[in-house]
Parts: sequence; structure tokens; C-alpha cells
Amino acid sequence: MTVRINRAVLISWFTRCALVLVCTSAPILAKAPVATGVDVLNTAEKDDSLNGTADEEQDDEVSQGWLEDFLQTLGANGEFDPDKLIDFSYLPGPFYNPEMDLGVGISAVGLYQYDPDDEVSQLSSLVINGLASTNGALGVAVANKTFINQDNQRFYLNAEVYDAPDVFYGVGYDTNHQEGSRVEFNQRIISVNPMLLQRMSPTSFVGIGFDFSYADASKINLLDSDVDTDILDDSSRSVGVNLLLNHDSRDNVLNPQSGRILEIDATFYRQYLGSKTDFDVYNALYSEYMQTGRGEDILAWQVRGRFTSGEVPWDQLSKAGGGDLLRGYTSGRYRDKQMLMSQVEYRLNLSGRHGMVFWGGAGVIADDISEFDGNKILPNGGIGYRFEVKPRVNLRLDMAWGDGDSGFYFNVNEAF
Repeated sequence: MTVRINRAVLISWFTRCALVLVCTSAPILAKAPVATGVDVLNTAEKDDSLNGTADEEQDDEVSQGWLEDFLQTLGANGEFDPDKLIDFSYLPGPFYNPEMDLGVGISAVGLYQYDPDDEVSQLSSLVINGLASTNGALGVAVANKTFINQDNQRFYLNAEVYDAPDVFYGVGYDTNHQEGSRVEFNQRIISVNPMLLQRMSPTSFVGIGFDFSYADASKINLLDSDVDTDILDDSSRSVGVNLLLNHDSRDNVLNPQSGRILEIDATFYRQYLGSKTDFDVYNALYSEYMQTGRGEDILAWQVRGRFTSGEVPWDQLSKAGGGDLLRGYTSGRYRDKQMLMSQVEYRLNLSGRHGMVFWGGAGVIADDISEFDGNKILPNGGIGYRFEVKPRVNLRLDMAWGDGDSGFYFNVNEAF
């Protein structure tokens, strides 16, 4: 559902980011020398030329000042103010799509220091994304990362509340891959996942957390599909305990430029904890980041898997697609019990606070790991624009393509 919301909000952001890029580049372009075929200018022409140049330079300064003032107003100045409790940037904008009609979305990106005397921990972050539309779609998501006690402890919190359109193509590759299997419905979701991590060595952590998720489907519209939607009839309530172990040598959690992370976590959902069914979810992750020979460019790659067992509810099935996993596929379209994917991304650093990314990837889904099929691989690729709103915090706008699917994505921080 989050990705459907992203696609709704983000097309309007494409124009905004392009405007910022053009405005930032405009003064440079205006100052470029202009070739002329006239070898001799009379005094009056020279004076006019000088006056014109002065006027152009003044206009450039006004334009640059306007842009900086605008960014300062939003707080997106690429800097961090330690005197503020939380140094926020605000990025609002309207959007429109057929599912949600006309609406407005806003992202608030905040950085802060948990302990001002802590010179080891990186800056903590708080990202809040919200939206509202004329057809009643509402949503807010919170992602918080707090670094404590010389980075010996880390506290992560992810939470979301949404009431918005979603899609369902059944379960499994065969039905998911057929365009005629599309079913539209309205999903209400509430989820909260806090986790506390304790450092065990210079590059390793163990963590324990709690996961609560509730999902309900309504206004199910089959369109021309004959997909069985009985699985959507029952609301889902999943309550579990989350355990994590990782090796993390990344130089920065939000936007790594070097290092790697190897992480395994497992969540055990049980009825005696309040879950409707008993099931398990296992996540495995390996990501690596390295600087190339070209300035500050980064080559990043990742292998990621999500595996489930037991009586898995429809909203907890593994999904390939969305703003982070196989961009280019609609979130909610490809879902099954097991998922494995990989992606590689080149992050090109441009002048100022601008950047571009290029990536490719592939993934598979199946009911069982033994059923992963090389003939049912989901390829993807895309291009993206980056703008640094705070130190090591990027606004990202991606356009991605998959097999018969595509999408725009707006978000804060990198996909991985």
C-alpha cells in the first residue's frame, strides 16, 4: 500500500525536483560566455554590454538568493543546526491520480542529537510522511532512528496508519503476472514496530523488538478479474516478537558510502500474544557499498530474502515491488510466501547537492523456496534524481520499469 501511495504523491514531486535542479543550475548557465561575430564595439555598445552584464549578474544573484531563501524556508538547506531540538525540513506538494483524486502530501525530515556531548554517534533521524485526498484517502508513516550512548545502543521505530486504495492480483507468480487478474480494494492498516539494538562488538548488534499489524480490506472491486478474493474477507491482526542479529560496518545508516551490512532477523507471531494465526517471518539481508575511482560516486549492491512459514495472513505475504524492493512493480501485485531479490545501483555525485542513480535488479516469488523458477524472474531497472535536503539525507525521485509494469517513486533516504 505504501508504494501505491508513493506513486500517487510522487508525480507532482517530479516537477518540483526538476524545478529545483533548473533553478540551481540557471546562474551557472547565465554566466557562460557568448560567442560573437563582431570584432569591434563602439563605446556606447561597450557600455550597453557592460550594463547588460551587470544586470544579468544582478538577476543571477536575485535568482540564487530567491532559491536559497525558498530552501531556507523549507529547512532544506543541506545543513544541520545543533541548537534545534529537531532540525526539520518540510517538503509539501499536491498530487492527483484516478484512485485518490486530488490530494496533498507532506514529508517532514528531521535530524537531531540524542546527546549533544556524544561525539561518536551519527545524527539521529525522524521522517514523517503524510497524505490526504478529496476521496477520503488518509495516511501517515513515521520512521525513526535514534543513536544512543556513543552508538552502543540504537532504537528504531517504524509505524504507519493508512486508509487508502490498494491492489490484489491473487497469490503466486502465475496469477500475479496476468494483467487481467487485477482487483482493486480499499485497505486500512495500522502497524507499529519498535526495536532496541545493543552493540556486541565494533561491527555487530543484537536486537529485540515487538511487531503489531492490523489490516482490513473493504470496497473490493473485481473489475474483470476472476481471482479468488476470499482471502481478503477476513481482517488480519499480527502480533509477534522480533529478534535480530547483524554485522554492520557502514559509515552511515541513512546514506552509506562505504562498508557492508549482513543481517538476519526473525519474527514469531503467536495467538497467545494476540495474533489471529501462528506464523513466522524470516528476513535475510546483505548489502555492500564502495567508493569508485570517480570522486564521491558510490557502487552499492544488495541481496535480500523474505521467507515465511505457517498460516500467513494476506497482508503478511512476501511482496516484490514498491519503493524499496524491485522498484517498477506495483506494491501488492506480486506476493507469495517466499521472496528473493537482488539489485545493484550506481550513485553518481553531481555538483552542489544534486545526484543521479542508475540501477538494475531481479527477483522471484514462490510458495516454497524449492519452487523458485529461473523462467519466472522479475527484472527491473531505472533512473533516479537525488537532492540533499540535510547532511547525508537525500530526497529521492525514481522512475523504474519492470516486466509489464512501471512506477514513479518519491521518498526520503536511499532504497537500500
